[in-house]
Amino acid sequence: MTQIPVTILTGFLGSGKTTLLQRILKEQHGHRIAVIENEFGEAGIDNELLVQDREEQIIEMNNGCICCTVRGDLVRILGELHAKKAAGQLHFDRVVIETTGLADPAPVAQTFFVDDNIGQQYLLDAIVTMVDAVHADAQLDEHHEAQEQVAFADRILITKSDLANAEELKALRQRVVQMNPRAKIGEARNGVASIGDLLDIRGFNLNAILEIEPDFLTDVSHEHDDDVTSFVFRAEKPLDLDRTEDFLSGVIQVYGAKLMRYKGVLSVKGQDRRVVIQGVHMLMGSDLGTAWKPGEKRDSKMVFIGRDMPKDMLLEGLAQCVVGASKTLREPAR
Repeated sequence: MTQIPVTILTGFLGSGKTTLLQRILKEQHGHRIAVIENEFGEAGIDNELLVQDREEQIIEMNNGCICCTVRGDLVRILGELHAKKAAGQLHFDRVVIETTGLADPAPVAQTFFVDDNIGQQYLLDAIVTMVDAVHADAQLDEHHEAQEQVAFADRILITKSDLANAEELKALRQRVVQMNPRAKIGEARNGVASIGDLLDIRGFNLNAILEIEPDFLTDVSHEHDDDVTSFVFRAEKPLDLDRTEDFLSGVIQVYGAKLMRYKGVLSVKGQDRRVVIQGVHMLMGSDLGTAWKPGEKRDSKMVFIGRDMPKDMLLEGLAQCVVGASKTLREPAR
């Protein structure tokens, strides 16, 4: 078989990777895609958001970052996918790897050059990086991973441009170009971007990467900021949506700077569809997801990623948003 093209989809927490991937999976573009997704922490949400009625193969990798602790799993999964394709058990013609927002893309890309079998079976087509127009400046100032994601990109897509003014967008573009002058820059609005900006780019240039990082093929070290942690809220009974949104709105007013990313798929009283709540710092929104199937277990799961988060208060407050729970909500300390 010819080499299978691979796209690494990266970008910092909340930049819009899953929304874009959702759009890709829904479009009638003729590509059969296997998706490997990685989320930071013990549980993932994106798999529930991505599952479609079509036949895409979606594989979830949790409880670690794809660029370090679970990289061995990535090699194994790619090998298994290739073997099943060769045996006619799976049908796909390309792979998209969605990294956690805390991933350095360099070690992920390195996998395709330091493992002989993977290098023979797969072709790294491009690294596509999402950049959040609202939060990018602060993220680039504070997080090495955000800088690496931009520096290693073959394509850069700016998201949430409708929430930034023209001067902010111009300054962000100038900063991104200064960091990575070789990457083409586009926009993705509400997850909409041209397939031509994402697939079959043939944009990854090993020589260009070696100019940025001469030790790219030999250096396997990578460290994360230990201050960043995650935890999960779960509930088997339905939630009261108004109480949940009111509670979370109060929390982000006080602790928004500490909440780098929060995302939940919720079972809500009186609603036959999943309710999806997502946020980055002070910016939070909700939407309706897929319908619950007859007989399907309806439960709620919400993941929080951040620094010095008020974990106990968040878990206690959300527990009190469960239908039938006490209505004495613990107010966020101001």
